Amino acid sequence: MNSRLCERNICYMRILNNFQIPKSTYMSTETNPTNPAPAASGMDGKTISIISYFTLVGWIIAFVLYNNNKSRLAAFHIRQSLGLIILSVALYIIMFIFLFIPVIGWIISILIYICFIGVFVLWIIGLIAAINGQEKPIPVIGDMAQKMLSGIK
Repeated sequence: MNSRLCERNICYMRILNNFQIPKSTYMSTETNPTNPAPAASGMDGKTISIISYFTLVGWIIAFVLYNNNKSRLAAFHIRQSLGLIILSVALYIIMFIFLFIPVIGWIISILIYICFIGVFVLWIIGLIAAINGQEKPIPVIGDMAQKMLSGIK
C-alpha cells in the first residue's frame, strides 16, 4: 500500500511539474495603472500632524517624517505640539523648584498641577484640530508657539 501511495505521489508530482503558467502573467514589464506606487514615506501631512501630538518620541518621529514629506499642515501642528511640550517641561521645572519651599511652595505646586489639567485640555484641542486637518491654533499658546518656532517651515 505504501508503494502504491508513492506511485500516486510521483504521478501527482509529474502532473504538477507539467503544469505551466503563461509567460505573460509573470514576465510582464508593464505597470498597473490602477494601483500606482505609494509615496516614498507613505505619510501625508494629516498623519504626521496627528503623530506629533503623542509624546516627545512621537514628535521626533513626526519631525523626521516631515523632513521627508514637507506639508504646511504638518509644520503647523509640529510647531503647536512642540509649544505644548516646552510649556509642560517649563511647568514641571517650576513645580519641582517650588516643592522645596515649605507650605507656600506646596500650594504653588498644587496650582501648577491644576495648570497641567489645562495643558491636557489644550493637548486634546490640538489633537482634534490635527485629526480634522485644520490649522487652528491652540488657545493661549498657539500664536506664540507659531511665532517662536517659525524656523520649522
